[in-house]
Amino acid sequence: MTAILGVSAFYHDSAAALVVDGEAVAAAQEERFTRRKHDAGFPAGAVAYCLAEAGLSPERLDYLAFYDKPLMKFDRLIETYLAFAPRGFLSFAKAMPVWLGGKLDMRRLLRKALPGAARVPIVFTDHHESHAASAFFPSPFDEAAILTLDGVGEWSTAAYGFGAGNRLRLTHHLQFPHSLGLLYSAFTYYCGFKVNSGEYKLMGLAPYGRPVYRDLIREHLIDLKPDGSLWLNMDYFNFCQGLTMTGPRFHGLFGGPPRTAESRIEQRHSDLAASIQAVAEEAVVRMGRHICAQTGQKRLVMAGGVALNCVANGRLLREGPFDEVWIQPAAGDAGGSLGAALFVWHQLLEQPRRVEGQDRQRASLLGPRFSTDEIASFLAGLGGPHERYADESDLLRRVAALLAEGKIVGWFHGRMEFGPRALGARSILGDPRSPAMQADMNLRIKFRESFRPFAPIVLAEHAPEWFELRPGTESPYMALVAPVHERHRVPIGADDLRTMQQDPDLCARVNVVRSTIPAVTHVDFSARVQTVDRERHPRLHGLLEAFHALTGCPVLVNTSFNVRGEPIVCTPAEAYRCYRATGINALVLEDYVLLKSDADEVVDAEARERYLAQFQLD
Repeated sequence: MTAILGVSAFYHDSAAALVVDGEAVAAAQEERFTRRKHDAGFPAGAVAYCLAEAGLSPERLDYLAFYDKPLMKFDRLIETYLAFAPRGFLSFAKAMPVWLGGKLDMRRLLRKALPGAARVPIVFTDHHESHAASAFFPSPFDEAAILTLDGVGEWSTAAYGFGAGNRLRLTHHLQFPHSLGLLYSAFTYYCGFKVNSGEYKLMGLAPYGRPVYRDLIREHLIDLKPDGSLWLNMDYFNFCQGLTMTGPRFHGLFGGPPRTAESRIEQRHSDLAASIQAVAEEAVVRMGRHICAQTGQKRLVMAGGVALNCVANGRLLREGPFDEVWIQPAAGDAGGSLGAALFVWHQLLEQPRRVEGQDRQRASLLGPRFSTDEIASFLAGLGGPHERYADESDLLRRVAALLAEGKIVGWFHGRMEFGPRALGARSILGDPRSPAMQADMNLRIKFRESFRPFAPIVLAEHAPEWFELRPGTESPYMALVAPVHERHRVPIGADDLRTMQQDPDLCARVNVVRSTIPAVTHVDFSARVQTVDRERHPRLHGLLEAFHALTGCPVLVNTSFNVRGEPIVCTPAEAYRCYRATGINALVLEDYVLLKSDADEVVDAEARERYLAQFQLD
């Protein structure tokens, strides 16, 4: 037996993944254990979980794999500061103590964090090779082109290459500071959202605007090449030498200083979001076409933070030259932990790789699970009313009936998801046919911006009937956006059309009913689709079947089980606290159902504020 522990840490979304004889046994982000969103510290909780899941002690590890090369990253920082000196002094003064205090000697830091593994060899993999390995090795393809895109690793900001069997090679790299990820993050910052966590908000805001600044971006900020590579005009940016993403020339070009967080979103911000989204999509599509031409491959795998832009992914699949695209569900830095471990197993140890028609990500359900007995013990300690269903079909019919009545259900089942998205293990579910569901979930449960869209889960066998997906296309990891099928759209009256086009209130615009499933239909008729099949998600598939039988609709709203600023829940206790402090009507903990009484439906405002105060809004 060969056990390899992969670790990503000290930058963003620390995580650990354990690979045993080439199989992903366990993986989780540290935030799920510390309850600090995007926790960047050493993933002690995630490491302990992974080892416990496999029944291993640290000394029984064969290799420890770290997802990038700190010395090369430090080299890039020093060269960048020297290139911009003396302007970068404040940024330099802030960064150096962190590096000199430990990050520069990562080997010692890892030894200290894992004293039981003092004699375990440590391998440092290249950042983009870690991304590439996380995308190719678990994919269902024997051969594929590879594309990695993020802000920056050591020096690379994007890379492409080719994978075959148990080998991969990245042949071309885009170098810092020229980065599609950093360009997108600059607009995230300028529009008032947090860098490295608010990019998905910018993507969700884009459909409310028009790409009126696209030409301005192309003329002043970037030179976008036919192959999708780009050159940034650094006169407009501040991330090399300062503590912000954008500079005075950027602010002058787009009409003022960055938006203050939590302030009102103006139409200008929606138009900026639409503009940079259009540019990003064009770059990704160009890259895809170029890579296909260069490699001759009709299959593509992707990873890196930019690969979480599911709108660009959907366009690449619809318009690009590839027959199939597979995207690592944990595409960001967290997934680098898994990629580093797999890189050691296949590339360095030269172990063979099996391809069996379906990906080997195990539905990305690689986190902790809790037995029925553990949940029974937890509920007994609460002393409140709950009901256990010994027969799963009875449970699913009961939950489907609650959903059809308009109840919002917290759904807790099996192993927790690895990656940023809830895929049906730690989810909040609702009826997509309800025009009020989108606003209710955002305002009463998630406590977040009302413009934010929700994703649908749909029975895989019915997905092409409801969404414009190629026949046979799977989207089990919610990585693609597709339009709601024309047959399910509804006519829009003149008044609603004016609201859609002109109302400054984004909430009013999103609440215009556009389809028979309005809760998951965004303002541009798009939806971030997750297809649910019986093999990966047998219980969730059964629930969708029960809801379909009851209502004729094979779709449900699926959002992550958390409130704004909180990591997705991991334990039954965390799920219960979220249920009690929000407008969730019912809670399903494995075979148990808890239902709020009429008196309980009025949430204790003080208890809710105490709960929300634990989390820093993102």
